[in-house]
Amino acid sequence: ILVKAGQRLVGIASSGPHSNGYSLIRRILTRAQADLASEIGGQTLGDALMAPTRLYVKPVLSLLADLPIAAMAHITGGGLTENIIRVVPDGLGLHINGSAWPEPPVFVWLMQAGAVARSEMWRTFNCGIGFVLVLPEESVADAIARLAAQGLPAWDIGQVVEHAGEGERVRID
Repeated sequence: ILVKAGQRLVGIASSGPHSNGYSLIRRILTRAQADLASEIGGQTLGDALMAPTRLYVKPVLSLLADLPIAAMAHITGGGLTENIIRVVPDGLGLHINGSAWPEPPVFVWLMQAGAVARSEMWRTFNCGIGFVLVLPEESVADAIARLAAQGLPAWDIGQVVEHAGEGERVRID
């Protein structure tokens, strides 16, 4: 199965920052003189920042057996803007709806406490999406339901689009 225009992006929830952006996180903590015991989204800031990285292998393997997944991307260093596009051929781009999923409070805190521009947040952090599947539109609902049954929230976060070669290949609105 090849990646082509019109396919959808299914984003699977992250458990937190995973292991990315910690140089920036340390600077924000220092600058904000943050109290790691303070409450954020029902847990301490320290726990939110140090949540163990969610593993996607078993849930994704179960989907690969039955669904026509064209590509996958683990959202690591480079965030949403640099990771997904690596599996997309030239001539195509991505249009991501940045409000398609609830942004975890820890990322809201980092953006506000660090006065981090939204574009830098997208480039540095997973912002709540730890893994992305590229698949046909008709498979999206099935993928999301199967992931939910395994305890993984997932959302239709955007699509693969034609890209004429001008401007950025990834657009996040």
